Amino acid sequence: MPRTPGQRAGLSHDAVLTAARTVFAERGLEGLSMRAVAKDLGVAPNALYSHVADKEALVDALLDDVLGALDPPDPDAEPLDGLRGVMLATFDLLGRHPDLVPLYLARQGARGTHAQVLGAAMTVLLARLGIDEDTSGRVVRALIVSTLGFAALATADDPALTPAHLRADLEATLDWLLLGAARV
Repeated sequence: MPRTPGQRAGLSHDAVLTAARTVFAERGLEGLSMRAVAKDLGVAPNALYSHVADKEALVDALLDDVLGALDPPDPDAEPLDGLRGVMLATFDLLGRHPDLVPLYLARQGARGTHAQVLGAAMTVLLARLGIDEDTSGRVVRALIVSTLGFAALATADDPALTPAHLRADLEATLDWLLLGAARV
């Protein structure tokens, strides 16, 4: 079977993401392009299309790749603890990638495989609380939006808003959301 242009160039999906992270860190979203990533890798731009469809897919893959560092909550965990834990771990992870927070906000999260696995695990825990599938989607969205919002505040240049203080506020907010959802 013939190899695709990306395979002929010796590229892998991981290599493309690594180069995309480098370009994004140096030039921001406006400077992130298929051409810039290809130049960083020393290949023709068409070699990238074996690994990502376009810039939007590249950004989505970049965001989802970061989420790969998170472990989904254990389906046997106490549901409120599991849900709270994955959201706090997400907040902490986003704090280590402040340059990506605006992208997560713009996309209201990530859409890739890692995001889907996390969402499915959260849905299992919500089902154990007796929350139906339609309501579960709304609860997951509320948890993600709250976590992203607090991460955005924590990564802003405002000395009055310390990450530790905002994490404590997020913990309280998660408790309110989860306790309210459990009563629905």
